[in-house]
Formats: sequence, C-alpha cells, structure tokens
Amino acid sequence: MTLARAFVTGLVVKAPEKRFTQNDMAIASFTVNIDQNNETLLRVSAFGQLADNISTTIAQGDSVAVEGRLQVNSYKLPNGKDKRVYEINANSVEKISGSTSSSQAPVFEDNENLVSVNQDEIAQDLIDEDEIPF
Repeated sequence: MTLARAFVTGLVVKAPEKRFTQNDMAIASFTVNIDQNNETLLRVSAFGQLADNISTTIAQGDSVAVEGRLQVNSYKLPNGKDKRVYEINANSVEKISGSTSSSQAPVFEDNENLVSVNQDEIAQDLIDEDEIPF
C-alpha cells in the first residue's frame, strides 16, 4: 500500500454509494473520471460526516474537486495476475458544477480523526472488481 497526497478534479461517472462499517461509521464511495478520454478512473472514498454529505449532494454527472490521500492497493486475480487499484481517501470534496447548480458550490471537509479507523478492514470492503476499469 502506498500513500501520497492528491488533488484531482473530474466528472462523477458512478453515483455515490453509502454503506456502513460494523461500528456504524458511514462510508461513501464514487468513481471519478479525471481525463477527457475516459481512460483514467479513480475511486473516491470518504468516511463519517463527509460521507453523509457526499451521499446527499453529489450525483452522477457532477463535476467535483477532491483532495485527499492517494492509496494504491495491489491484489492478485484468480488467474494469478497482479492488479492495482488507485483510490483517493477524501479529506474534502467540492462540487464544482452539476445538476443542481448554485452560485456557491458547497465545500465539505472531513474533520474526524481517521487514525482510529482500521484501514485494512475497510480497504477489503472498498475493492469492487466491477468498478475496476481494467
């Protein structure tokens, strides 16, 4: 697993999906296209209050700016090939434009301490092979 800081803008191509951990912490994840050729898709995940805000305000087709940690997860497919999944664990998400335009797009920031979250437990839950573009 590799961690780095990332800031990306892109188009939401898969609407946010909200679910909960065993400890009732909200998790929202969605997919963002960050290039015009639809070749670079990133999964974005958020936790807690940020996840709640995203699930109610972000929709497919919205343009968003995401800031967070870039995480690279590797795993083996049943056929033995190695795969890498690139994901951003969001600290903030800003809706730039979308279906419900307003003069001021809301900015959401995660103010919770994510150090207490077991990232390995959550990461297993976040990898969905149907969303991986390769």
